[in-house]
Amino acid sequence: MFALNDDNRQSDPEDQSWWAEARCNDGAATMSGLFFSEELQDIARAKVICALCPVLVPCLEGALDRREPWGVWGGQMFLNGKILASKRRRGRPPKVARPEDQLPDVPIPEHLRTA
Repeated sequence: MFALNDDNRQSDPEDQSWWAEARCNDGAATMSGLFFSEELQDIARAKVICALCPVLVPCLEGALDRREPWGVWGGQMFLNGKILASKRRRGRPPKVARPEDQLPDVPIPEHLRTA
């Protein structure tokens, strides 16, 4: 299966040459704790890293194609292969929302919104 990239050209989902340009790829996996954390502060930091990443689109396309079971991919939170719209802390929600619980909004590219 081929996907359209930003230039509306087909890209091969098996091609992961873009990975070298990913902001989260430091060669030592030191950031994996952020991208696979249950803590909202870690998830927020991961989403900010993704938002500034030059390869956000192929990362998100690949995660959708692979139906990633969990984590932050392409600026989106995944659970059971699907993008989660939101996440909150465990337990009863507070009466007044905590500012630190607000996750950054990383827009989903138009061509991936129905996926």
